[in-house]
Amino acid sequence: MTDITYNQVYAVGVPIVLFMILVEVLASSWDKKSYYKKGDTLCTIGLLLGNIAMVYAFKGLTLALHFYIFQFKLFDISQSMPLWANWMLTFVLIDFVFYIYHRMSHRVRFLWAIHMSHHSSEEMNFAVSFRQAWFGPISKIPFFIMLPLIGLDPTIIAVAGVISTLWGIVGHTQIIDKLGPLEWIFNTPSHHRVHHGSNEQYIDKNYGNLLIIWDKMFGTFEPEKEPVTYGLVKNVNTFNPVTITFMGWKAIMDDIKQSKSISQALHLFFGPPNTRSKEMF
Repeated sequence: MTDITYNQVYAVGVPIVLFMILVEVLASSWDKKSYYKKGDTLCTIGLLLGNIAMVYAFKGLTLALHFYIFQFKLFDISQSMPLWANWMLTFVLIDFVFYIYHRMSHRVRFLWAIHMSHHSSEEMNFAVSFRQAWFGPISKIPFFIMLPLIGLDPTIIAVAGVISTLWGIVGHTQIIDKLGPLEWIFNTPSHHRVHHGSNEQYIDKNYGNLLIIWDKMFGTFEPEKEPVTYGLVKNVNTFNPVTITFMGWKAIMDDIKQSKSISQALHLFFGPPNTRSKEMF
C-alpha cells in the first residue's frame, strides 16, 4: 500500500535530527546557556541504547501481531477512502491512541514506573527526546493494536508511527519560542516544555505528540506562562540508566510486600503513581 519504508524515513530524519542538535548546542553556547550537561547526556544515551535493543527485539513481533489482527478488522478503511485520506486518518488516530497511552502512563503506577525515565532529566533539549524507557516498546503494544483492529493498514501504521516519533523530537527544546497560530493545533515546543515541568500547574498536562487538540478537548491543556522547572517533583539524583529504569519497579515491589490483601496489592500496582502502602494501612 505504500512505497515508503522505515529506512527511507530514517535516512531523511536522522541527518535532520543531528543537525538540529548541533544548532541547539551552538545556540546554547552562543547565549552562554548550558542546555547540555555531560552526565545527563550520557544517561540519555544509556536509556536510548536499552530502548533501541527492545525496539529491535519486539519490532518484528509487533508488526506480525498487527498483520494478524488486521485479518479481523472491523472496517475496510483501505478500500473505503483514497490513500491520502488513509494516511491522514492514520496520523490522527496514532496521535489519539498516543494521547490515551501517554495520559495513562502518568496516571497508572506500573506504567509510570516505565515512563518516568523520560521525565528524569532536569534539562530540556533535543537529546532529551531520546531519553526513552527500556520497556516502552512493550507497554505500547496493548494500546496500538487497536489501530489494525479498526482497519488501518499495518504498513502505514508502522511508517506513520516513525514519522510521528520524529516530530516528537521537535518539542524538546528551549531555543524555539511560541509559534503563533500553530499553537492552536499542534503540540509545539512551548506546549511540550509545559509537559516536562514540575511546576504545580504544569504537572500531568499536554500529553499529545503531534496534536494539542486532544488536551484541549479532554481538559489536560495548560499554556506556557511562567518559566518551566524541568524534571520530576522528586528528582532521581542519579545519571545511572539502570537505576532510573528499575527504581519505580523497586518501589512498587517494596510496597506490595507490605500489602495485606490481593486487592491492596493490585491497587498498589494499578493505582495512581503516588499510591504508597503506608497510606493504605
